[in-house]
Amino acid sequence: MIAPSLSGLAAGFAVLFILFRGLELRLPRNRRTPLLRPGLTTDLSYWVFTPYITHYVVEFFVLLAVAAFAVIVYGRIDEFQILHGFGPLSRLPFWLQALLMLTIADFLGYCTHRIFHGRRLWNFHAIHHSSTSLDWLSAIRGHPLNEVASRIALTLPLLVLGFAPAAAASITPVFAMFAILLHANLDWDWGPLRWALASPRFHRWHHTSEAAGRDKNFAGLLPIWDIAFGTYYMPKGQRPECFGSDTPVPDELFAQLAFPFRRVSGR
Repeated sequence: MIAPSLSGLAAGFAVLFILFRGLELRLPRNRRTPLLRPGLTTDLSYWVFTPYITHYVVEFFVLLAVAAFAVIVYGRIDEFQILHGFGPLSRLPFWLQALLMLTIADFLGYCTHRIFHGRRLWNFHAIHHSSTSLDWLSAIRGHPLNEVASRIALTLPLLVLGFAPAAAASITPVFAMFAILLHANLDWDWGPLRWALASPRFHRWHHTSEAAGRDKNFAGLLPIWDIAFGTYYMPKGQRPECFGSDTPVPDELFAQLAFPFRRVSGR
């Protein structure tokens, strides 16, 4: 996948800004995120760094993992099998493969997310939780190695099951756009469907620094995983007010990239 051009990135960013700012202006004034909020410079830096640096780092290591998988399974890098998958699942209609992969990938994402909240890997993931002014801009804040591990943890099991990588690639934009929505400063919870589909309020509880919401709501799409494993938290009539974490993550982008390699108590 090729990174967007600078003009394409600027146009997409402008559309998202108008969309989410317009939605946020419908909130009471005291609940809107100020335009010049804390962490804005860092988040804007990630909006340039991620598509032009993290993107290629992730793609390189994912392709390396896929090539290693092909060599182990086929004894060589077999382009046909890599592109089209194998076995019964690869023969399913494209839309059904995508639907099954969304469900499986969301479960794998739930598991990987919980692992990154553990003591060993937390300092990599703490960067994503470091924003104290959570909104859609914060969605892209994340360490490249966190992204590499997460993508490989999703991609390899899908390949092992025989899904076609072309179909697998189709679900990546779905997760990316939904992740931006989940981080938005919106109070949506989908009403009676709040248990079936992740929402901005659901995910904002995940980012709260309040003790009650800590290590809750890990799912990126289907809260059923949190319900099943006891990590679901959506108190009625309440919304999170404070965000960030107790981990002393520095504010600037390059300091954040170096942060996980320092000797810092993670949790």
